[in-house]
Formats: sequence, C-alpha cells, structure tokens
Amino acid sequence: MTRTTLVILALAASACADLTAPTSGGGSEETTAAANPVPVQPPSPVPPRPPAQPDPMAALTKIRASHVLIGYAGAQRTRATRSKDEAKKLADQLLGRLRGGAKFDAVANELSDDPSAKGRGGDLGTFDRFTMTKNFAEAAFALKVGEMSAVVETEFGFHIIKRTE
Repeated sequence: MTRTTLVILALAASACADLTAPTSGGGSEETTAAANPVPVQPPSPVPPRPPAQPDPMAALTKIRASHVLIGYAGAQRTRATRSKDEAKKLADQLLGRLRGGAKFDAVANELSDDPSAKGRGGDLGTFDRFTMTKNFAEAAFALKVGEMSAVVETEFGFHIIKRTE
C-alpha cells in the first residue's frame, strides 16, 4: 500500500472510532444513552410496487356511444351560426331535459348538429380511444354502459355523450 492509502485508512478508522466511542461526561452508559438518545430506525418497509403499466391492448378496446352535438360559429366542421355562449346554454338545457327523462335518440335526431349521427339518434357506432378527439374520448371511455356525460367541449362544439356498449 502506498503511504497516501495508509493515511486515508488511518483517518477513516479514527473517524469510525469517534462515532462509536462513548462520550465523556463521567456518567454511566445508561446516563449517556439517555442524554444522547440514538434514534432507532424501524426496518425499512418493502418498497412499494411501481405503478402498473397501462395495458397497451386496453387502448384498442372499442366502445359504442351516441352523442348530441351543439355547434357554434367558429367551431370546426359546423354550419351553426349561434355564439359559443348560446351553444353552451343550449347544451346545458338539453342535458337537463335528458336527465329529466327525455329520450336521448329523439333529442339527438331533433337538435344535434352532427349530420352523420343526427338521423341515427346520435349513434356513432363503435370506436377506439384514438378515433375520437381527446376530450371526447376521455369522457366517453370514463362512462359505464348506459351512463351519460356532462357537457363536454371539443373543437367541434359541445357534446352530451351516452355510452351504449
């Protein structure tokens, strides 16, 4: 060993001795321990499991839903001329009617601004999570079969979504 290595080892040993040597104070070990309690660490718990990774196949799961779309001037793919505030107010009113017992398909056929789903009671058919715009997909996939969403805004307007399968 080199002289430098020996010096480092001697310093380390002296530091360890300082950490384990009793303190001076003339008291017994019990008095010293009571004066300078050393916290006892409980055994480390088993580390928590990492969060479960999402099942990549779950994203391919398909659901079926219907919707009522209330568009407004400036929204994508709409011919609606109402303002955004008017559209939101109408969507809220329709949600109240639907929660009050109005038939979803009848409301969709009468008032939805989605021409492809309007004649089919709002039925969108089956789709996976990536087929629809993000806000719509998150709301639709969060529903249980038979449940209806609150009003959901997307770039196309305001939707009321009902999961059917």
